[in-house]
Amino acid sequence: MSSLDVERDGPVLRLTLSNPERRNAITWPMYDGLAAVEPMVATDPGIRVVVLRGAGGEAFAAGTDIRQFADFVTGEQGVEYERRIAAVLRGLLRIRVPVVGVVEGPAVGAGLALAACCDLVVATPDAVFGAPVARTLGNTLPPLVIARLQQRLGAGRTMAMLLTARLLPATEALTAGFVTELVARDALDQHVEDLLQVICANAPLTLASLKEFERRILRDGPAAEADDLLAEVYGSRDFRAGVQAFLAHEPIEWEGR
Repeated sequence: MSSLDVERDGPVLRLTLSNPERRNAITWPMYDGLAAVEPMVATDPGIRVVVLRGAGGEAFAAGTDIRQFADFVTGEQGVEYERRIAAVLRGLLRIRVPVVGVVEGPAVGAGLALAACCDLVVATPDAVFGAPVARTLGNTLPPLVIARLQQRLGAGRTMAMLLTARLLPATEALTAGFVTELVARDALDQHVEDLLQVICANAPLTLASLKEFERRILRDGPAAEADDLLAEVYGSRDFRAGVQAFLAHEPIEWEGR
């Protein structure tokens, strides 16, 4: 059975792609679960960070479960599939809190797209990244995914990877900036927990504004609208408390308001 396992662990929302017999290939129920994450986070101010990883430790996600393509006979079915996946990816990109991807083994096809929607990616040295559809299925990638890969990998590297159907090793993904850190498997879990604690200790309104500014800059450039978020952050109780705590050399616990 495949599923997206969702666990609320204090301020951390843990998402696990669970289809280990098929290297966590993503099924429709798993996509539906991912689509529900953004509204879940939007209505729960206690969530400070989301972490996404694959079950079993052998793979992040080996793309969409190919069995779901077996009955495709028209191009319109492909269009509807890509629209459905695009809605999931846009939802992940809209999540107001940082999203941390933890990649062990392959993150390919749709798995690569999910990893690209994470703000930070921690990977093991054996991780690989790619979308070799030109060699395997003969389908294609939509503009949303290509654009996101170009933002995270660079335009030249993205097209070279896609046109040659090559898988990028973790070291190259790190050099490109797609991967934030490489961590040995035996140290991975503790490293991730330490990272989540660091994120949870930061001001949530600041983090949310930085994510939203990034989205606006990618859409509208450096002249993107900013006054609404600047007013929200500078007018917040957290900012006033932060100034007072800084001047008094005292610790602070952020409220997110």
